[in-house]
Formats: sequence, structure tokens, C-alpha cells
Amino acid sequence: MGLFNRTKTTATTAVQTPAVETPAGPDRSHLTGDWTVDAMHSEIGFSVRHAMVTNVKGRFTEYDGKLHLDGATPGNSSADLVIRVASIDTNQAQRDEHLRTGDFFAAETYPEIRFRSTSTEAVGEDSFRMNGELTIKDTTRPVVLDLEYTGSATDAYGAERVGFEGKAVVDRTDFGLTYNAALETGGVLIGEKVKLSFDISAVKAA
Repeated sequence: MGLFNRTKTTATTAVQTPAVETPAGPDRSHLTGDWTVDAMHSEIGFSVRHAMVTNVKGRFTEYDGKLHLDGATPGNSSADLVIRVASIDTNQAQRDEHLRTGDFFAAETYPEIRFRSTSTEAVGEDSFRMNGELTIKDTTRPVVLDLEYTGSATDAYGAERVGFEGKAVVDRTDFGLTYNAALETGGVLIGEKVKLSFDISAVKAA
């Protein structure tokens, strides 16, 4: 008889769980538009290994930059930057003059360094990766910038501002900057890898 026993089942009512909405990313629609880099409140810097033991840091003080930002679709964002080579400043006048010569940047022949973006992607809530082309001494090579959005605000004069910090690493010899000197203790005077840093404040075009 046991084979014919039926187990009593209790009907259950399906409970509908409310749909959970995936949180939308931050609303940055206000960033969409064209922006001009404010060189007075920005910094473009670099550092390079010196004598195998420390880093020499420097910056460029004169440049123009344009950004087009798309707050909804970061992939539509772009950047164009032109740097005046003669404005190089490492806080040592003799070294700066040497950097302007043909041993390095040949500033009279190649007065500008240019960066133009080719693509942009979001890699985090406030993090972006911008691919582009860097031109030094008429030599163009691909470069990748890692950018961090640092905020936006309206300043005391009513101008809309946006901020980004960025970094990249390039090999100076790829651009014909091959000058060096051997050290008696081994190694070379100047490293080949150059770390670039950006602290950008840009003003929205009217």
C-alpha cells in the first residue's frame, strides 16, 4: 500500500520580488560641451631618472588645450593640446637651455609638442583612459593617458570649470631624444622612461 500513498502537498503563492533598478552612473550631462584649458591654473609636468639615483622634475609653462566632453557618452570626448617647447622649466637655467638645443628638443626647429586624442573610454566611475598621438620633433607615436575626473564647479567669476588629473609614461628615445652620457660607476646619466603628469583646469566655452 505504501506505493500508493500520496504525499500531501501545500500550494504556495509565488511572491513577486520588486525589480531592483541598477543604479545609474553619475549624471554628468552638465559637462557636455567645449572647454579651454586654463594654463594659469593647470600644470603639465614630467620627471626622468637622473644619474641612476634620483628624479629630475620639470614642467612646461606655455600651452593651449581644447577639450570636447560628452558627459553621457565619454567615448565621444576628445582633447587637443599644443605645448611650447621653449617654455620648459626644470628650475635650473643652464639645464633648461641645454634641453632646448639639438641634443634634446631642438626648440628652434621644432617649437611645439602636440597631443591629439584618438579614443576615450571610461574604466571606472571617475577614471578614464584616453588614447592619442604624441608628436615631438616631427615624430608621432601612440600614447595612453590615464585620467581621473576631479570635479566641476562654478568659480567666483561665474565661469564653469572642470578638473582632471592624468599620467602617462613614454620612452624619450622613440622621439629622437637620445642624448646620454655613461657614468663611471656604470649606467647612464639620463633615464629613457619619462613620466608625464597633468593637472588640468578647463573653462567651459560660452
